[in-house]
Amino acid sequence: MTDKYQGFVSSPIGKLLVKNLGLPNPTKLDRYKAGDPLVSGTVLVGGRGRLIESLPGLLDVLGIDSASAQAEGEKYKGLVFDATGITTVEQLVELQAFFTPVMRSLKSCARVVVIGTPPALVEGSEEIAQRALEGFTRSLGKEIGKGGTVQLVYVADGYEDSVLSTLGFLLSPKSAYVSGQVVRIGTHAETHGSALADWTQPLAGKVAFVTGASRGIGEEIARVLHRDGAKVVGLDVPQAADELVKVMNELDGDWLTLDITAADAPQRIAHHLKEKHGGVDIVVHNAGVTMDKKLANQTPERFGKVLQINLEAPERITAELLDQKVVNANGRIIGVASIAGIAGNLGQTSYAASKAGVIGFVDSLADRLEDGITINAVAPGFIITQMTAAVPFATREVGQRLNAMAQGGLPVDVAETIAWYASPASTAVNGNVVRVCGQMMLGA
Repeated sequence: MTDKYQGFVSSPIGKLLVKNLGLPNPTKLDRYKAGDPLVSGTVLVGGRGRLIESLPGLLDVLGIDSASAQAEGEKYKGLVFDATGITTVEQLVELQAFFTPVMRSLKSCARVVVIGTPPALVEGSEEIAQRALEGFTRSLGKEIGKGGTVQLVYVADGYEDSVLSTLGFLLSPKSAYVSGQVVRIGTHAETHGSALADWTQPLAGKVAFVTGASRGIGEEIARVLHRDGAKVVGLDVPQAADELVKVMNELDGDWLTLDITAADAPQRIAHHLKEKHGGVDIVVHNAGVTMDKKLANQTPERFGKVLQINLEAPERITAELLDQKVVNANGRIIGVASIAGIAGNLGQTSYAASKAGVIGFVDSLADRLEDGITINAVAPGFIITQMTAAVPFATREVGQRLNAMAQGGLPVDVAETIAWYASPASTAVNGNVVRVCGQMMLGA
């Protein structure tokens, strides 16, 4: 599916109307293609703190060129500011001192990352100053423009060596539709990310299980995980068997057809993964439904069905896989929440409840998992799919334009975020819920 408005504003008459009427003019976003460098350009590094000395070397490992001082006339593809050394409110002006002179020297689709210390792990003035970074980055994300993104990464003391996978994701086109987010590293698991021999194939030798994999976001998740080296096992309902088999054959994958709400579904899934693949490394709970109605018109059957598919089934399947030790050490459990579960949505009380529950699911397990297993979730906003194409035109346009990028996301944007979570180098990334919504202007 495509954004017809974006095509229109690129036409001669569209450009004229944008200029004279002040209409939204979305930038075509850079997106990653296999074989591309992570960053096409130079990243300027600044600030002071625990990571400032190591950042150039870390970026070099990822093949990213960096500079430590602004050069006259130079254009930058990214900025990284180490704010871990900011311990008082007065020192927050260092943000302005670094960013203001360079904001007009950013290329299109630039990436900005601020690194801080988790406020919960410090006290007094330092806690206040570190918490202030969230307002700064979220506001900058809404003014950077030209397809740029801004993120805040809180790194716990002692986890400075665990930021590689996160920097690689947030500084690259893989994070095209992720902005205004707060990522926490090392705040749950006392384990660090693994070193990777090949950053282009981080999932080589891994088995990934994806529900709802026959089309839409699920299909794209399967494709991206396969691109990164994983053996994909896709699941969908029997009615979607033909589509599922076609996709899995293209990816040299495996498949399983069943209703995830069936009483024996968790046991059947666990048996299949254990017997055919010796276990699983990545579990992506993508399958979901909407049965939208205002609560006054809702029925118990419809309300309950949404909760069963979107929330109860992932909980039951995960419990079975963990109980039977089907999830391998350093494994990944990844849920798909929604912006509706954070901000709510008209006519979606059941859907929003189920997706907020996915966030609760992450919170409930983040501190209980062992052997380097992590749990995280994505929360998509308006993603252009066949399902959203059926949304009435006016509602669809509002959904696509009311974000900092003035456009809808693509299924690949969700998939890339999941692939970042899935990386063996992301072990210290645990208990996070990252929105893939272009940074909605209102509500979240």
